Amino acid sequence: MQTNQQTTVRRLVESAIMVALASVLSLLKLAELPYGGSVTCASMLPILVIAYRNGPLWGLGSGLVFSVVQLLTGLSVFAWVTGWQSVLAVALLDYIIAFAVSGLGGIFRSQKRSQATALIYGALLVSGLRFICHFISGVTVWRNISISSSAAVGFSIVYNATYMIPETIVLLIATLYIGSILDFSYDIPRRFPSEARRKTSHSILSFAIRLVTVGVLMFDVAAIAAHLQDAETGKFTFAHLDEVAWSTVSVVSIVALVLSAVYFLFIDGILREKRYVVRVAEEEARIAEEAAKIAEESAKR
Repeated sequence: MQTNQQTTVRRLVESAIMVALASVLSLLKLAELPYGGSVTCASMLPILVIAYRNGPLWGLGSGLVFSVVQLLTGLSVFAWVTGWQSVLAVALLDYIIAFAVSGLGGIFRSQKRSQATALIYGALLVSGLRFICHFISGVTVWRNISISSSAAVGFSIVYNATYMIPETIVLLIATLYIGSILDFSYDIPRRFPSEARRKTSHSILSFAIRLVTVGVLMFDVAAIAAHLQDAETGKFTFAHLDEVAWSTVSVVSIVALVLSAVYFLFIDGILREKRYVVRVAEEEARIAEEAAKIAEESAKR
């Protein structure tokens, strides 16, 4: 049993390690956009774990430190911004608040959900809050800097969705995997039993396919919606649909459709059958073990 002082020290050490890990993951970028924003290797996940294990207060504190690190590594973006009000707004909306909210990812722990489910809800919440921060920054600070004033709302939605959707998908997949493999209810996290891990492999693959399908649908909608507004007047129009990258939309959609069909028609059934065979084998082994114990006790009598 740990004392309060030992618990505090453990939390401080954990928070420092997780903030460092989150900062390293944020540098491992899968994609990066020209005016800021990137798809990272689930960089907010370590902060989610801290918030889940130690509560929102520790989560927000760790998220705040993480946001300062992000601000320091993204100083080059301020070359586009003039005026102290704009600089302050970018610092708060695109960095401090946007990344500090990742500390709210543990608020679903006390609502009697499974660990993986609570973490998934937390990941969705913080991703949504971060998107809102970037969107507000886009329609206020970046208006007339990188986008025209009349198209600010639509462009901000599409631009920020371009990296936040895949960033959220990567985060959700990583969160589901980690949340189903490691039990964070102990002072030192432990692995869940093997049966739980086998279920996790199936769940992650199924979840990933669904996320990819939803992500592709949103990509298609964003790619088309971006050309449904006139840049000069801001009015809704079909006149610019010929500017849509239809070849890219078609290829992405076909690939997602094929992956989904292959999984749900073939792989899903195979994995379910394997899980059933494993459960039957484990049940037979348990019955055989109990029978052996009964026989041993009978022999002693």
